Amino acid sequence: METPRTLQAAIVHFSDSQRAFDTAVEYRWPGGDVTCPRCGQAKHSFVKTRRLWFCYVCKKQFTVKVGTVMEDSPLGLDKWMVAIWMLANCKNGISSYELSKAIGVRQNSAWFMLHRIREAMGSNPTVKMGGSDSGPVEADEVFIGPKPKFMHATRRAAMPRRGIKNVPVFGMLDRESRQVRAKVVPNVNRETLQNEILQEVERWSKLYTDGSQSYDNLTEYVHKTVNHIQEYVRGEVHTQGIENFWSLLRRTLRGTYVAVEPFHLDRYVTEQVFRFNNRATKDNPLNDSDRFAFLMSQVAGKRLTYATLTGKDADSYHSPEAGAGEEVPF
Repeated sequence: METPRTLQAAIVHFSDSQRAFDTAVEYRWPGGDVTCPRCGQAKHSFVKTRRLWFCYVCKKQFTVKVGTVMEDSPLGLDKWMVAIWMLANCKNGISSYELSKAIGVRQNSAWFMLHRIREAMGSNPTVKMGGSDSGPVEADEVFIGPKPKFMHATRRAAMPRRGIKNVPVFGMLDRESRQVRAKVVPNVNRETLQNEILQEVERWSKLYTDGSQSYDNLTEYVHKTVNHIQEYVRGEVHTQGIENFWSLLRRTLRGTYVAVEPFHLDRYVTEQVFRFNNRATKDNPLNDSDRFAFLMSQVAGKRLTYATLTGKDADSYHSPEAGAGEEVPF
């Protein structure tokens, strides 16, 4: 399958509706074995004029978008392909305002598209990090939120009334595979952070953290700490790798998205994890085309509705401005 290697080539390539459709089908059903996303059967007929299939088993029609993050979207595959390409490959992300101008859609449509693509970026690894014969794992937490000292006095004075708080994010880096896992956590208590480590890191692995009391008594690991009051590196004991990831995350949130609502922060973390884990390295020279292909292979089996995105069907915090884009101060 012909795959473009640059954004300009991708725009030209996917501007042909048939070519965009063929590409989506190839990534959705490698080898051409099309199955119904509702019943899983392969007994169907293809309606060429409308580019959809009719399933003889469940008597339903389906398109290549059904069962993916693109389901029920009226936007064409040409716009979706370009949006997926840009989010996968723009190092610091792309805002909904930039995307809306780039592909010619409304800003709120672009905002919804980006969150659906971030949903596809998520993964559920089944293999734990580290191991007794593997490299060390770094673990650290960071707080994402506003910086009052850089604010205007009026806005700073209004912060307590608005209830804006920093949100904790916990992450781990496997030095050998150079892969990161990170997520928003409810707090940085010992029980919360150590449960995350126990779920994600093999027992008896080398584990390096800072001197926080949240990491005390990790007796099932070869645990070493570095006290940041006195030093940052002691031989191979440091957390500089995961700190590098935090700096990239902050740069994306402050430089591109400017203000992210806590309700949506986890998806922005997922976006940065995807790009970090699929960046070009000496041992794995991935290019833009490879990242696009990998992300396209993950769009199936995931769904994000507007009601879920804006919290209308979830028992969680949601402000009235959440659906308006990256405009809520955070």
